[in-house]
Amino acid sequence: MRLLADHTPAPGERWIYSAGFNAGPALADTGRIDVELADLARLSDAGARTALLSHQGSAKDGSARHLDYLADYLTRRLGRPVRYLPENSTARARARARELEPGEIVLFGNTRLDPGEERGDPELARALAGLGDRVAIGGFSKAHRRHASNTGLLDHLPGWAAAGLVGEARALDPWAAGAGAGAGGGSAGGDGPSVAVLGGVKPEKTLIGLRGLTRTHHLVIPGGVVLNTLLAVTGHRIGRSALGSDPEGCARVAREVLARTGGAGIHLPRVVVAAGPDGTLRHLPLDRGVPDDHTIVDFEVQPGAIELLRRAGRVLVAGTPGRHAEGNRYAAAAVLAARAHAPGGTLLLGGDTVAELPWDGPRSTGGGSALQYLVEGTCAVFEALAANAASTASTASAANAANAARTDPGPLRPGADPTPHQPRRGAAHDDR
Repeated sequence: MRLLADHTPAPGERWIYSAGFNAGPALADTGRIDVELADLARLSDAGARTALLSHQGSAKDGSARHLDYLADYLTRRLGRPVRYLPENSTARARARARELEPGEIVLFGNTRLDPGEERGDPELARALAGLGDRVAIGGFSKAHRRHASNTGLLDHLPGWAAAGLVGEARALDPWAAGAGAGAGGGSAGGDGPSVAVLGGVKPEKTLIGLRGLTRTHHLVIPGGVVLNTLLAVTGHRIGRSALGSDPEGCARVAREVLARTGGAGIHLPRVVVAAGPDGTLRHLPLDRGVPDDHTIVDFEVQPGAIELLRRAGRVLVAGTPGRHAEGNRYAAAAVLAARAHAPGGTLLLGGDTVAELPWDGPRSTGGGSALQYLVEGTCAVFEALAANAASTASTASAANAANAARTDPGPLRPGADPTPHQPRRGAAHDDR
């Protein structure tokens, strides 16, 4: 895998920088933007011409919007104009990219305004590739996404890993190695047991997080859609509680995990907090069920789990366990209070959701990407970057061999290896 830090940009080079800003207009948390600033400034200072791509929201639910507010923020932080063009795959966009001046940065339209982005549409990826001659992949928060502007661009252009992408993955390595000790074989990289807290609405919290972290942590405390899914498949009444965008897939994984574990190491609350039609909150015993017109918004963490949180060597918090932005903070407050004595042994994963939590300890901007990296040791974009580097090197070796053959048609020297050198393609840990 090629690193942008190892490349010396030349004046006039045409770059696409695939960032992962994914920040709304309020800019409540700019961490995913700020981590890209050094590489953007370095390209600009060297005279490279940079077509900047990023995403926000989703075309699926209509939450994607234009990114003019990001151009304003980037202009202030970089100390140079960053203009905005609300297109990215049109002839006009490609013409604007060709007209970039040395050192200029232009932010192009939100990639998720096109439904093909999240499908990984190869035609969209091909059109986006027309904005430059090479691509730098940033945005660790999207490292697990096989989207057109992420892994798709690497099918068409030589790619480099941006410093922020690599840095965030390296920061997770001690947590991944520690978690590998296993739920039955020691802590997740520290003295004491290991605990993972899962919250939010995205399916990867169940598909990746619940499936993987129940193998490597002594206790998993599910919240949000993960908890609702577990309750539903175990026969509890959950009323109108959300089951997310992939209820069938998440239910299948929940059943698999319960069959494997027998429920051991998974915290199910005795009391849930549910909101009625008028917003009134009720603390309801789980065994009595949630009324059909109520929605689970939070839960009470059991005393035994709180004690384990206090003793834990490492704790991962992936998303808010309750609907925190709406004021439902019982579970989150209990978890953070139990960890107040050991902030260095607690890692929060995610962007805007965990930005809501009052926490000054370690954070990662990755949510689903961090989960995938911790569980599987790699992410889709690292695999694509490694394959891209190997393919480019192979092509270059073949071209060099062809040129050599034209100038020197003689036989190979005794013992010479006629096969072009192929870079080793290992896991992301190795390549980074």
